Amino acid sequence: MRHVVRWTLPLLVALLPAAPAHALDWQGWNAGMKAARASGRPMLVDVYTDWCGWCKRMDRDVYARRDVDGYLSTHFVVVRLNAEGGEQASWQGRNYSARSLASAFDVSGYPTTIFFTSGGDHLVNVPGYVDADRFLLLLRYIGDGHLARNETWDDYVRQAQGGH
Repeated sequence: MRHVVRWTLPLLVALLPAAPAHALDWQGWNAGMKAARASGRPMLVDVYTDWCGWCKRMDRDVYARRDVDGYLSTHFVVVRLNAEGGEQASWQGRNYSARSLASAFDVSGYPTTIFFTSGGDHLVNVPGYVDADRFLLLLRYIGDGHLARNETWDDYVRQAQGGH
């Protein structure tokens, strides 16, 4: 019996899936805006559609990565906005559907990641799929205040990659 336990337990442990990253606390637009203001953290908005393959890949390969997930969880309020959805959203005193809000930010492809200050001011749109390493660099550029200090992206990347 001991021999069975000795090889069965390690086998079972090896077959278990790796512990998933902490699941991000995705919010809707209105709740996210409120949470960003209350927390003082910037807001990241993932604009997606249900049919978008690159959106699904972004979920699987980027948002699910532990380092990305961990940074987002501590530095940002994260919001999902279905660009074809009917969710009602308020921004700067106006009411929108999710579809019209995405259009108001000139979103024309998916995924698009939009960043906002904690006060709800639009910072920048990042269209398309971004690989996890580059995405984490972008998160740190915004989350650590480099953009707010008017540091250029190129200078930040050069410094972050050890250049001068």
